[in-house]
Order: sequence, then C-alpha cells, then structure tokens
Amino acid sequence: MRTILVSGAAGIVGYGILRSLKSSNRPMKLVGTSIYTDSVAPGFCDVFERVPRTDAPDYLDQLVALLRKHQVDVAIPGIDADMYTWADRLAEIESTGTKVVINSPDLIARCSDKWAFYQRQLELKLPYAIPSYLDMDFDFLTETCGLPFLLKPRRGFGSKGIVAVATAEQFAGIDPATKATLMAQPIVGRDDEEFTVSAFCDGLGSYSAIMALRRKLSREGFTEKAEVVDEAEFSEAVRDLCRGFSPVGPTNFQFRETDHGLRLLEINPRISSSTSIRAAFGYNEALMAVELAIENRMPRQPDIKRGRAVRYTEDHIFYENSVHL
Repeated sequence: MRTILVSGAAGIVGYGILRSLKSSNRPMKLVGTSIYTDSVAPGFCDVFERVPRTDAPDYLDQLVALLRKHQVDVAIPGIDADMYTWADRLAEIESTGTKVVINSPDLIARCSDKWAFYQRQLELKLPYAIPSYLDMDFDFLTETCGLPFLLKPRRGFGSKGIVAVATAEQFAGIDPATKATLMAQPIVGRDDEEFTVSAFCDGLGSYSAIMALRRKLSREGFTEKAEVVDEAEFSEAVRDLCRGFSPVGPTNFQFRETDHGLRLLEINPRISSSTSIRAAFGYNEALMAVELAIENRMPRQPDIKRGRAVRYTEDHIFYENSVHL
C-alpha cells in the first residue's frame, strides 16, 4: 500500500485532492496536514497531522519528520505557499525518499509574479495575453482599459485581492503603498464565458490529458458551478502555452472567450480547486500525478462524462469516538 501526503488538507484544493484519491478505490494510506485542528480535513484522510505555518522556522523540519515517520511515497502540496516552499527545498524534501508532485520550478517562479508572467507572454509573442499596466494614473488607465478596469495584486492566487475600479473616487481611496503592489488590466469577455482547463503536461512542450469546464466563481474565487465543455476548443491554446512554458504534471489554465479569441487569465502550476469535480467526471488528476511519481508513467486521455456540478455547503459530523459521517 502506498502512502500519500497532502498538505493544506483543510482547504478546497487539499481536501479535493484527498477526495479524488479516495474515490479511485486504489489501496492508499492518505495523510493530511493542516495548521487547523478543527477543520474538515480529518474526515477525508486516514491520518491527520497538524503542522506549523509554512513560513514558521521549524516548518520544513517538521514536514521532513512527518515524511519519514509515515514513510510517505508521494507528497502533494495543497496550498500555494507549500508549492513555492517545496519547489525551493525540493532536494531536501526528496532526500526522505518521498516523491513530490511539483511543477516546473521556472514556471512556478514566473507565476508567482503576474507582471513577470505577462512580460514572458509578450516575449513569446503569444496571442492570449491580456494587456497589463503598472502605471497607476487614473486617466491613463481609463483611456487604455476603459471603465471599469481591474486592479490585481502582482503576487497572489485565485481571485483574491482583485478590485474592479469604476470611479476616480474609488481609485483615489486606494492606499499608494497598495497601488505599488498592483497591476491594471481591462475587463475582457463576460463572466459566463470563463473556463478552467486542466492539462497533464509532459515538461517537453505538450500534454497527454486535458479537461475543460465552463465555470462560475464563488466570492472566494473558487469554482462554484461548472459544466463540462469540449476540450478541443482549448487544445491549440494549451499546446502553445505548453511550448512556451514547459509545465510538468497537473497544470491549470484559466481563460475567457472574447470577440478576439481566447485570453489567458492565469496559469496555476498545480492541481486546481475544481479537482474533485473533474474526478467525478472521469479526470482524476491527483491519481494521475501519483501514478506518474511512482511508476514514471504519463496518463492517457480519459473518457470524460458530460454534465454539470454545483458546490454547496454541507455538514460533516465528528463524534467523540472519532467515528464520522
């Protein structure tokens, strides 16, 4: 039996990975980690371990100790902070004998700064880039982007921190120190033409499996509603981006359809927050990643079921005798 550790198990990505692995019915021991002891995480794993924050001085020592303690075969980061830290300390982590599901270090570094990522798209002359600006002059941004326009944190993930600016008064109310951390973009496409596309990439400029969803975002920036769509509409764009950035393993591409074709919102160089939805339709990227790590075998394109998904709030009960529903 293989042992798989998933970090950030209290979050939608982490427990989505655990749910996906459990749904595969493969013999696995699932270890989940989180800084929270009162979360839903223990309900989705066989063993739960509390860990310090990723930025704590003893975080890496404790992680390595857990990998050795449980003889972990494969570790998967479930939060961005872990992805960045694990990429920087990969040799130390894998010295335990654990294989780490991690994307290309170069792509991870580029995606950590949206402006640097945009600049690289321009260098590659890719047609999917959304015009972006660092100039925080309201009149200039109104002229180039129109109203409303978006302000995005250069460093961040999901839709957190994004502000739609509609008036000069609203723009003037943003602290100058905050503005120095932002970049501006026009709003492209419509909310109902946003797509999240996951591909399993080979690091050589291509991919072996792909799935596309039309999505509606929650207020937290994660997929709330999704509908399976034809992945063929995105295959050319994903191949272009794979050739340009050489991603490895599970990679998430977010697009909007516009009158001028697809525009790339961002690349998440990791398993996406909609991973449990994808698994339910036949695209189990967490299992694919485990099999690649253990067997060094790229996945084949799975048969994707058609349908739609809706996320909702539900209860998970933990009794005092640790039996849960």
